[in-house]
Amino acid sequence: MTTPYICTSCRRSLKSSPQTYNGAVKRLYTRPSFAPKPVLDLKHIRQNPGLYEQNCLDRNYGAHAQNSWRILELHNEVAKKQAEILEVRRRNNALGREIQQQAGTSSDTCRQGSGVSALVEEARRLKEDLQKFEQWESAAREQMEKLAIDLPNLSSNVTPVGEEPELLGYVNESHGRKEGRSHVEIGKELDILDFEASAVTSGWGWYFLKNEGALLEQALIQYALAVAMRKGWRVMTPPSLVYSHIASGCGFMPRDQNGETQRYEIAGDASSPADADKPSLVLAGTAEIPFAGSQAGRTLKASALPLKVIGPSRSYRAEAGARGVDTKGLYRVHEFTKVEMFAWTSPPTTSTSQDGNRFDSDDELDELDQTRRVFDEMLSIQTEILTNLGLHARVLEMPTTDLGASATRKVDIEAFFPSRAAINEGYGEVTSASICTDYQSRRLGTRVKDDRGGKPIWPYTVNGTAIAIPRVLACLLETGWDESSRTVNIPTALRPYILGGIEKIGPVGLRSVK
Repeated sequence: MTTPYICTSCRRSLKSSPQTYNGAVKRLYTRPSFAPKPVLDLKHIRQNPGLYEQNCLDRNYGAHAQNSWRILELHNEVAKKQAEILEVRRRNNALGREIQQQAGTSSDTCRQGSGVSALVEEARRLKEDLQKFEQWESAAREQMEKLAIDLPNLSSNVTPVGEEPELLGYVNESHGRKEGRSHVEIGKELDILDFEASAVTSGWGWYFLKNEGALLEQALIQYALAVAMRKGWRVMTPPSLVYSHIASGCGFMPRDQNGETQRYEIAGDASSPADADKPSLVLAGTAEIPFAGSQAGRTLKASALPLKVIGPSRSYRAEAGARGVDTKGLYRVHEFTKVEMFAWTSPPTTSTSQDGNRFDSDDELDELDQTRRVFDEMLSIQTEILTNLGLHARVLEMPTTDLGASATRKVDIEAFFPSRAAINEGYGEVTSASICTDYQSRRLGTRVKDDRGGKPIWPYTVNGTAIAIPRVLACLLETGWDESSRTVNIPTALRPYILGGIEKIGPVGLRSVK
């Protein structure tokens, strides 16, 4: 592709852009020296600035819509100055040869000293010009990288543009979708949830699971792992703390597009010299982050792909939403257990990009594509779990405005909550699955090399929630509640994984154990 022509109106908007590249680029996180350096596809961005601009607008990244044009302008400025500085380097090299020649052949000491001094002075000025250019070029390239890092991934062609998702289907029958009791009331009556105690210890958005509530959490974890393991997924438990640059490389920034805090930062001792240069840590909002980071800076073998892992972890979300009916109880909390699936896959063999590692059309994601197969497998695992738990849910192709920075495509499954019948028709997200193409692997330095040789390329990453414990637990309490007996039925699929084989959770003192 040739470099596109920039029209007058686009140039005018670029000139009015507040982006600058003079001086150091400020980052919202610390990238230590041992961190992998992002290798972004700047050429693809330069060749398609309009595509990236429209993608930003579609995804509510309006503040970054001009980044691609700014990258193109900076690249053109660097190329122009490189041509100019080439003559400076040539003159500087010629001066060096001339100084040596005059110093070695002139017999007139005065003329020799005067002539050489003039040449040396000119060479000094040229060296200063070269040093200034190198500093300017370094700052410009750093700014291009910063502009590119802030861009979201390109949306797939199957992703609806706008704010409305596309309905793909349902899980289980609806059974009327009638309004019912809240899990908060049920949990308090059965003494399995405690929000008052957590309000004292931690504040709003935290909770205690008690008695059968705690057992249900463990049963849901074991059940989800069992379903995935039967399909060949390897279990791995990740750490909860990760470096800031790992979280940012996965697309999880300190703040979202609305300026709300996304993650909990772990503050070091500012007064301690030993801690001053340490990279900052954050609490992982999802196991996707440490899973992706586990292969940072590594080169995978193509024969090992797809590499599929699943594991339980605690997840931390700094913003749990404003208090109200929509966030009551377990639906939106600051800390929760989640079983997460993550995979590295081979990129499509056909591609429109120079490096053969990016697709611009979902037509390339045919049924033979490894990434698509893993993505579909994640959806089948999610569907099997919710089906066997007896939960009614709908499957949605999520729109551009709902995609995270790293996702090119996202499918959510929303279960029906009887207590939320007046909110979003009663549906609430319980699982999500995303294809992230090479967005994360480029930022984390994860490569894949064919066993037969060849240039390493960037693997694709895919992630999906096997089960988000609090929301599924809340949904099970509400849908399994029997008003007449004042008990909650435990789904048959869960009973082998719960201590004592409990079939029902009844009033305190009247627990039913198999």
